[in-house]
Amino acid sequence: MKAIKYAAGAAAVMFAVASAQAGDFKPAVVFDMGGKFDKSFNEGVYNGVERFKSEAGTKYREFEVTNETQREQAIRKMAQRGSNPVLGIGFAQGPAIEKVATEFPDTNFAIIDMVVDKPNVQSIVFKEHEGSFLVGVLAAMASKSGKVGFVGGMDIPLIRKFACGFAQGAKHANADVEVIQNMTGSTPSAWNDPGRGAELTKGQFDRGVDVVFAAAGGTGIGVYQAAADAGKYAIGVDSNQNHLHPGTMLTSMLKRVDVAAYNVFKSSSEGKFVPGMNVLGLAEGGVGWALDEHNEKLISAEMKAAVDQAEADIIAGKIVVQDYMSDNKCDY
Repeated sequence: MKAIKYAAGAAAVMFAVASAQAGDFKPAVVFDMGGKFDKSFNEGVYNGVERFKSEAGTKYREFEVTNETQREQAIRKMAQRGSNPVLGIGFAQGPAIEKVATEFPDTNFAIIDMVVDKPNVQSIVFKEHEGSFLVGVLAAMASKSGKVGFVGGMDIPLIRKFACGFAQGAKHANADVEVIQNMTGSTPSAWNDPGRGAELTKGQFDRGVDVVFAAAGGTGIGVYQAAADAGKYAIGVDSNQNHLHPGTMLTSMLKRVDVAAYNVFKSSSEGKFVPGMNVLGLAEGGVGWALDEHNEKLISAEMKAAVDQAEADIIAGKIVVQDYMSDNKCDY
């Protein structure tokens, strides 16, 4: 994986924060709704910080948010207890990180999936549309019906970004493919509603879909189970979820939040924390797709060649994947 590149504002401020002594290192992480064992986004972060803990022998403080009011309280509590850095997980923690980072200017904070413009905050965001494009290619090539589906969690621009990338990849592989989309809901509970996920997926299958991609946190568990029950294909997200239903999981769109979380802790432990925005796409190894013993028999040589070519073309700039969050629309 290529080294992660950091971009920040004023160089002087960057240097001042980055030169903080490693002796102040007392890491903490605040997981968001769904919990650290959601088999998806939060769990990817958990795997990353656990890897750091195992390698460095350094423990970290943690808190799992179960309702929206806890986010700011938990982040402030970590800062009050001397934690440094404090890593917040998910876009919804943005306002809390911004407020608490202002109150504790000598504490370093990091957030995944949101940009917070503060001199002591590192913001880590991903080009999810690029990874979603790749699994869209695979979905269209695996589909026998010419219809593929997408089930999102909370209906927000970030999840529309996944959906738009997926549709572009599918139509790149098959211009005639039909992409059917559903969102689970408009509140945070949409991230943890497997029953609703299964219901939406069954509805898509009734309309002819035979491959479905879920970007829905814990709700995805219901999507995958419905696919397994129906003998259809499903595509996981964030973490490698191929092992959940071998034979059903065509692949997983990898969003390397585990690497991002690990790097926040590791760089901080070395006194090398750098604030600013950190954008991770295919070129940086921040997104991708999963091929392992659980799905290798489902991916033909033709499929692998097509997705490898698409990846190379995106990195080279020959394919530019539309970003819903930049354009506020999807033309696919």
